Amino acid sequence: MAEVIVVGAGPTGLLLAGDLAESGVAVTVLERRDGKVSNLSRAFGVHARTLEELDARGLADPLIPMGAALSKVRLFERVEVDLAGLASRFPYLLITPQYNVEHLLLERALKAGAEIVYDAEVIGLTQDGAGVTVTTTAGEHRAAYAVGADGYHSAVRQALGLPFPGKSVLKSIMLADVKVAERPAEMLTVNGVGDAFAFVAPFGDGYYRVFAWDRRHVVPDDAPLGMDELSEVTRRALGTDFGMHDPRWMSRFHSDERQVPDYRSGRVFLAGDAAHVHSPAGGQGMNTGLQDAANLSWKLAAVLRGAPDALLDTYQTERHPVGRSVVRSSGALIRAAMIESAAGRALRGFAARRALSVPKIREKITGQLTGIGYAYPAPDGAHELAGTRAADVPLAGGGRLYEALRGGRFVLLGDADVTGWDDRVRVAASAGFPAPLVLVRPDGYVGWAGTDPASLRRALAELAGPPAQALHR
Repeated sequence: MAEVIVVGAGPTGLLLAGDLAESGVAVTVLERRDGKVSNLSRAFGVHARTLEELDARGLADPLIPMGAALSKVRLFERVEVDLAGLASRFPYLLITPQYNVEHLLLERALKAGAEIVYDAEVIGLTQDGAGVTVTTTAGEHRAAYAVGADGYHSAVRQALGLPFPGKSVLKSIMLADVKVAERPAEMLTVNGVGDAFAFVAPFGDGYYRVFAWDRRHVVPDDAPLGMDELSEVTRRALGTDFGMHDPRWMSRFHSDERQVPDYRSGRVFLAGDAAHVHSPAGGQGMNTGLQDAANLSWKLAAVLRGAPDALLDTYQTERHPVGRSVVRSSGALIRAAMIESAAGRALRGFAARRALSVPKIREKITGQLTGIGYAYPAPDGAHELAGTRAADVPLAGGGRLYEALRGGRFVLLGDADVTGWDDRVRVAASAGFPAPLVLVRPDGYVGWAGTDPASLRRALAELAGPPAQALHR
């Protein structure tokens, strides 16, 4: 029997499953699709913080050659966010289709021992004090915990009866992958002119992803879409359609802003689009889901090893505010792009450029967009480093912190006795942190910092579970 059931084999579910399996947790992934990785994916960009999380799993270096690095992100007109100065190994946005990310995560999850059941649509879910039962069209599954990573129309969320409050922001957004006769001068081309908006970015395989929206022509998602309409709207927004031709797929969708109030319901959790959806502005959707998974996976593994159940509540306290921030910031971007009047658009550009010229504001905007600026709340009296993102510092004797995190382990920077936790904690020396002892969680955030060995052991028990001697009694 599985210890954790993950519903959904998209990027969020696959990262979660791979983490759990690498930590020795028996995990089953239930996927309603038939197992064919589709090229028809909406996500196309991987931000710096997500690349850092993938790096901690040995997946960033294989992914990077599959895409193109973008050091500046244009929001509209002459307003750009410069990523070159990011304090990260990855000071750029990687343009690559979602299926490349899915492929790497799928390989890792299977290699680690995760079981994936396809053609398994969830039709029911119940839970009790001992576990969760998930009923699918392929049979019934039982586990201690379950995670719904099954997207906007989450069957898990619906089975729990959880609300998904929010609203539709844009309807009838056109989406297509096309070839072009004229290569755009910029890697990412975007602009809004009031009644039209368009975005064009390369996939690196000869195709370009196009988003387009026409204020004059809002129709249902299932309305036919042709190249003539897509080209006309793109020309209005960008001044050219770059000679678009040979679409490999086209569709319409609507953009909602929604967030479930509670990411946890007893023994069931929600992650990714099942928990929050927002506008595509800024390309943060898949990234936020992957970071949800990175936050939740090690906590589930630790509680299954005996860590306090309260550790699972921190998934809500840490990730819900981030999801809310992404919903708000991406919403602000799309509303700014949709300003209709010429005077309003001129004011928009002026205000945005002024804001980005202020270092603190620029740092905050860049940190939110890329994910590296988020920190988690720390307990009262905790060291100032607790909850902050750990930089990828070099380690004494060679290597980097994020290499040491691979395998789902904690890393203790400093010199202390971790007997009993040797199977879960690596001890390494680094001069990169001001505190004498820094415990870095498997997701690359500081879990504890200080000087007292007794306090360290308490933190280890709370975050990683009891020492091995206690586990074997």
